[in-house]
Amino acid sequence: MADKLSLDDVEWRERLSPEQYQVLRRGGTERAFTGKYDRNRQAGEYRCAGCGQALFASGDKYESGSGWPSFRQPVADAAVEVRPDATHGMVRTEVVCTRCDGHLGHVFPDGPDPDDLRYCINSASLAFRPVD
Repeated sequence: MADKLSLDDVEWRERLSPEQYQVLRRGGTERAFTGKYDRNRQAGEYRCAGCGQALFASGDKYESGSGWPSFRQPVADAAVEVRPDATHGMVRTEVVCTRCDGHLGHVFPDGPDPDDLRYCINSASLAFRPVD
């Protein structure tokens, strides 16, 4: 994995769109079924919109019906970190980018076999790179 990317708040605001900033830097969530990658079926790689680190492969994306892009697993264990999240009166597991600490979404134990995990990720936190 690449070296840590650490920017101050002004630099993040310059680098990201307002929606990306709200999600990646403030832990926001886009509304269900509104993200540009929810229904994306192209082959390629999903990268962090904040720092460009590879996060998820299109082959691990599946239709969960949740309204957010859902993945079975990250491209590498070292690409994401999971943390307890007790915001909004719920107990969940947050998923963050290990390079820039950007909030990506949450992981839930209701996914497909074999691991039963659903990485529920905001489109605003992702940048898609199609296969050539």
